[in-house]
Amino acid sequence: MLNVDLHCHSTVSDGLLPAAEVARRAAANGVDMLALTDHDELGGLAAARSVADDHGMRFVNGVEVSIEWGGLQIHILGLGFDADDPSLNAGLSSIRSGRAERAQRMSADLARIGIHGCFDGAMRYAENPNLIGRSHFARYLVECGVSKDVRSVFESYLVPGRPGYVEHRWATLKDSVDWILGAGGVAAVAHPGRYKLSRSELRRFLGEFKDHGGRAIEVVSGSHSADNVILFSRFAREYGFMASRGSDFHGPGESLVDLGNLAPLPEGLIPVWEAF
Repeated sequence: MLNVDLHCHSTVSDGLLPAAEVARRAAANGVDMLALTDHDELGGLAAARSVADDHGMRFVNGVEVSIEWGGLQIHILGLGFDADDPSLNAGLSSIRSGRAERAQRMSADLARIGIHGCFDGAMRYAENPNLIGRSHFARYLVECGVSKDVRSVFESYLVPGRPGYVEHRWATLKDSVDWILGAGGVAAVAHPGRYKLSRSELRRFLGEFKDHGGRAIEVVSGSHSADNVILFSRFAREYGFMASRGSDFHGPGESLVDLGNLAPLPEGLIPVWEAF
């Protein structure tokens, strides 16, 4: 069975390792097929592909597109697309614009509750200033001793209803799928177990995703429990989705699962990599 990891991040977005180092680590961990899926950015693909080629590891172009649906931020994976497609690149650029201004507002919100210097502190963790985001703030707040780890920061400060959360204009579901399909790729729902959706809301979302041309769902994820895997395997069969597998690796010591260190897909599912 192939060891496939189709979800991970580099310093081009909010990962801790450069794209080339992510690919080297994946190869060292025995990954046979890798997709680098930085948030709303394709800048790390060439470096990761070069290392993958050197190690005989198959590389798939990837991206994690930030969208808004039902008042929630949700992520859609694009896999196996043409990275030079102009519509995809223009769409991702439109999402990236405004992130620095959003970060300034987040910093101001945190300052109002007595946590100062967050913008400059988060920027130190953001190799790509155009993609400064919540993970960079979380790392700074851990550094300051505000919280013990990144997960705790998100729960206390960086999710809707908490003092450091600021909304941003993301893409729509239709936009994200259209961009990915237009570039010849496959659209997959990233880590569906993380979204605070009721069962009926989740069904409505998956129905809309399929209607727009979405074809896959991440069943095995670094953030999924065994129950999540069972649930989303059932949804994959019910909606006729292909199944994806990805660690959502951001860096050593921070991510729950290392590159490639995942359970296999449950039997009876169609792996998304058969589409590449």
